[in-house]
Amino acid sequence: MGKSLPHAIAMEARQVDELPRGDGWQFEPKWDGFRCVASRDGGKIELLGRSGKSLARYFPEVVAALAELAVTRFVFDGELVIPVGKVLSFDALQMRLHPAASRIRKLSVETPAVLIVFDLLRAPHAELADRPLSERRAALEKLFARLGGAIPLRLSPATTRRAEASRWLARAGGGALDGVVAKRLDEPYRAGERAMLKIKCLRTADCVVGGFRYGTGTRQVGSLLLGLYNEQGQLDHVGFTSAISDSERPALTRKLQKLRGGPGFTGDAPGGPSRWSTERSGQWEPLRPRLAAEVQYDHVTGDRFRHGTRFVRWRPDKLPRQCTREQLQAEARPSRLVRELRL
Repeated sequence: MGKSLPHAIAMEARQVDELPRGDGWQFEPKWDGFRCVASRDGGKIELLGRSGKSLARYFPEVVAALAELAVTRFVFDGELVIPVGKVLSFDALQMRLHPAASRIRKLSVETPAVLIVFDLLRAPHAELADRPLSERRAALEKLFARLGGAIPLRLSPATTRRAEASRWLARAGGGALDGVVAKRLDEPYRAGERAMLKIKCLRTADCVVGGFRYGTGTRQVGSLLLGLYNEQGQLDHVGFTSAISDSERPALTRKLQKLRGGPGFTGDAPGGPSRWSTERSGQWEPLRPRLAAEVQYDHVTGDRFRHGTRFVRWRPDKLPRQCTREQLQAEARPSRLVRELRL
């Protein structure tokens, strides 16, 4: 990475199906937040996101806290999170990406962010990026002992025990953890490379197809809009799936077009284009609730699937009314880890 860390490119992860076995691994929770490389060199403080763009203006309370530390030279790799109750709110993080400084200042007081640190690339008197993770972790723990629980910094838990990592993974996906990350203890910090492993707890749910969107520039289905019935009997929009093969699109389009004209979503409905993604059209076609589909998902936030889901199969044996939110409520909240960090 070099002494100047010009781009502070974070080390990336590639997804695998299960936790690695054998010796020489360190496991860490994969927190549900914004990846952040936080640095200080005297009076210069920076927060850089995964893309290399600055996040400092959006999290002034974190910048101010880093400026108050007795340690004046460091580079942390970590995750910016915002605790709301017993979970971490990704929606609250997204609200920070606002053009108005006054709005950001208000939110920084109402919902202050925390930086959960899991790696140390530069210590006050040493460059550590080229050192093995085992040395970097030891230096990080020593530095945090010196900081004495400074707000808003938290040291992320880590373990070399696969059984402990398995317990973390079982609690992932419910509002704080996004999975588990595995790193080699004997490797340096490989900036910009997919040198870590990430493991997510994938679940399935049976959903109602309450609508669909046409693909960009076509009159064939591009994505299915998914819904679950709430306690009031209304169909809430909870996400989408676009994993449809080209060979299936013509027949599926004809099938969906025959169901157009229904009420669609009677509770929470899909909105227009998201300001976080300009690729989606705001136009969607409501359907009569006749189709149920099983989909695979990895994370729920704000009562919706965070990412696009993977289509598994149609469920002709399932009544749409049986597709309720109760399927998601069984997820365990990883509140013990949150309590350990005193977020």
